[in-house]
Amino acid sequence: MVLLLVFSYTKTINAQIGTPSLGFSQACASESFNIYYATFPFSTTNLGATNQFIIELSDATGSFSNATTVYTSAQGAVTSSPATLGFAIPNTTAGESFKVRIKSTNPAATSIGSISFPAYYKIQDEPFTINNLISTGTFCSGGSYLLSIDNPGTGSNNSPLQYPSLTFNWYRETSPTTSVFVATGPSLSVTQPGTYFVETNYGTCTSNSYSNRVTVSEAGAGAEASILSSLGNPYCASDGDTTLSTIQGDSYQWYLNGVVIAGATNATYTTNEAGTYTVTIDLGNCVTNGSIDLNNGGFASTIDVSEFNMLAYGETLAATVTTDAVNPEFQWFLDELLIPSANGNSYGVTEVGNYKVVITQTSGCISSTEFLFTVTEPYPDVANIPNLISPNGDGKNDTWVIPQEYVNGTNTEVTILSSQGELVLKTNNYQNNWPENEIIFKDINPVYYYIIIPQNSKVRKGSITLIK
Repeated sequence: MVLLLVFSYTKTINAQIGTPSLGFSQACASESFNIYYATFPFSTTNLGATNQFIIELSDATGSFSNATTVYTSAQGAVTSSPATLGFAIPNTTAGESFKVRIKSTNPAATSIGSISFPAYYKIQDEPFTINNLISTGTFCSGGSYLLSIDNPGTGSNNSPLQYPSLTFNWYRETSPTTSVFVATGPSLSVTQPGTYFVETNYGTCTSNSYSNRVTVSEAGAGAEASILSSLGNPYCASDGDTTLSTIQGDSYQWYLNGVVIAGATNATYTTNEAGTYTVTIDLGNCVTNGSIDLNNGGFASTIDVSEFNMLAYGETLAATVTTDAVNPEFQWFLDELLIPSANGNSYGVTEVGNYKVVITQTSGCISSTEFLFTVTEPYPDVANIPNLISPNGDGKNDTWVIPQEYVNGTNTEVTILSSQGELVLKTNNYQNNWPENEIIFKDINPVYYYIIIPQNSKVRKGSITLIK
């Protein structure tokens, strides 16, 4: 009888809060998006004035034995049933079978867990490098070649190894669009020829955290090592020396135009001289070679207009190029059509369109560069940020038009995310043109979320509902 009474009491307590339903199917969080919603019914009978509702997150297996509190309401703040509460997941979250449950404090009650869902916090969500961007590797027959995530790597590489909670999956390409899983870990010992890359393990969440490709070959099978120039090829000699680097090996010897370079016996060689560079690499049990025809011609140019510009009727926009090119020639284009009379370093723009200017150095190192910029009519001045648009092609309310203080030219960061937290748009030059592509939906009006970060005013956040 005692057991029956305990069971009955427990059932009554649990029954005070219904099972939470989720407003999402997976939680793919990041620094720019981390808000998810759970809705639950509860009994308002005997609800204390000091009651608080708490959202707990299970571990990756769905167990609440070491649950994490991800939301706590203020005392007495939630009194109407059903309630919808938002929560954020911790930045160490990673797994495929999380659940949430709801607890109350007055009276004390606990719901059962929600349905399970994948949840990952994408603490690193941008491309990174492996093997210092060297695109090839070679191993001897019966040997192996080591691929490693760079830490920190060169330039602005954001190495995911800086984040200890992350794990990694390695893949080998089977076609230009398909690949197979190979192994996990921060490095991979390759014994089979192929093209390899690694991704940060965010499970079923899509991510931009992936590496460059490296093609690994077996020596003696026509394989040749690649050589990378740190300033590109061709590069501009006036920018200083460039560093040549090649694949991993036991020892090296560099050559310029077939002649041994004395003392050049490292994996890298720094130079500011054009020519054909080759390197012989001792891999231990075999030898391979690499070659690059290095060009060091170039020049510098700037233009004094922005990438995006607005031009009112009757006004003129003056665009001027400054360059150190020798005997430069200038060609100006409007919507890819050459403007015959425009051959100087400046041009007065009087109509909207897509512009391009090509600067060519005609003496010394003959080379070209170009600048692109767009000229549009002024944006409409709306008072409020809309939360409803109808992109149905009828010419009315087809795109998300926001106040002028947030659009192109104000350096305001505009971010749009899907309801699953996937990045849809991120720009500092928003042109009132989202969505640019058709969004197909039938029965459910999709909801997106925006974050507007102006230069000198408060951040704006909200939702955008698309209707037919």
